[in-house]
Amino acid sequence: MYKYRFIVLRGSSGFYTYGIYEHKEGWPGFGIGETRVAFKLRKDKFHYMAMADNRQRIMPMPDDRLPPRGQQLAYPEAVLLVDPINPKLRGEVDDKYQYSCEDRYNSVHGWVSSDPPIGFWQITPSDEFRTGGPLKQNLTSHVGPTMLAMFLSAHYAGDDLSPKFTNGEYWKKVHGPVFMYLNSSQDGSDPSLLWEDAKVQVMMEKQSWPYDFALSEDFQKTEQRGRISGRLLVRDRYIIEDEDLYAASAYVGLALPGEAGSWQRECKGYQFWCQADADGSFYIKNIVTGNYNLYAWVPGFIGDYRFDATLTISSGDDIYLGDLVFEPPRDGPTMWEIGIPDRSAAEFYVPDPNPNYVNRLFINHPDRFRQYGLWERYAELYPDRDLVYTIGESNYSTDWFYAQVTR
Repeated sequence: MYKYRFIVLRGSSGFYTYGIYEHKEGWPGFGIGETRVAFKLRKDKFHYMAMADNRQRIMPMPDDRLPPRGQQLAYPEAVLLVDPINPKLRGEVDDKYQYSCEDRYNSVHGWVSSDPPIGFWQITPSDEFRTGGPLKQNLTSHVGPTMLAMFLSAHYAGDDLSPKFTNGEYWKKVHGPVFMYLNSSQDGSDPSLLWEDAKVQVMMEKQSWPYDFALSEDFQKTEQRGRISGRLLVRDRYIIEDEDLYAASAYVGLALPGEAGSWQRECKGYQFWCQADADGSFYIKNIVTGNYNLYAWVPGFIGDYRFDATLTISSGDDIYLGDLVFEPPRDGPTMWEIGIPDRSAAEFYVPDPNPNYVNRLFINHPDRFRQYGLWERYAELYPDRDLVYTIGESNYSTDWFYAQVTR
């Protein structure tokens, strides 16, 4: 069972929405593959899409995706623009997956109309109801014009992130609220004005979280929640023999109890994450009451940390855990390594796309790995045999393909 709530505040330029999902005791087994709030805007008005400072552009029309204007590629979502209404887009690939984003960066995205000059934005002030942790990829906006507030999905992860409920299992969770923000300007020729204003609104929404105007008793307010803090250190005697290292920039979070690293597949409860300071100090606030494990991972070190004890958060708690020590798994000193253990493939070799299948937005872009068809480039680069990486001679930024693909 689910209930959708909508909230309109006096003087607020937009509206809030959230969902309350419940599986009651005695109900039959059930699974959720995906749930979200979707908006379909007017295609004759909204042509400019923005989701980051360096990821925004004039988008194709939905008609461009249909034959004969568009030609389907390897899967239905990817279309080659053969004869688009905007001739400047001819020869490009449109694929909604190219506009996916890690949840840790997915706070605002949306569309801008030039006539009249208005913006329509989806703002997510908290990731607490999202699943899979801060690295989970989710869809954002794409041709339609479509704007999505993703609550739960198995995209990029598979069935592990589809919650399944057994016969009689009780479950309840609040997804949201998220804010649908509308703004306007006098100058319709510069959509960046509305984008910059939307980013300011993001900060205001985050400062107001958790909202005090949501009337549902299932959405906990600030005074009903708890806080936790401490400091994470790294103990690696093969790097420094007698000292612990600061876990600088570590990701520290609370998720349902499980094994180390289980937060990546957890999909029924709330998660609360922060990034530690330079000395490893962390502070997580506004935690929904319940039982959690504390997890962490540290850029530059392999493995996952889990605090041994289950933590019970009650209303008003302010728990200080002191110094926690993470010992990365080792059998001996590091002899060699390929890349950087930071849960990203950004340092590896990402080839140029086939010139016949290019999205111009991602040319010379940090996210150039999102270009269509890069998996086919591997067989073109290594037509006769798989790549050979020679320790001490090869360079992972040029000699190690960014993804492991089949031929």
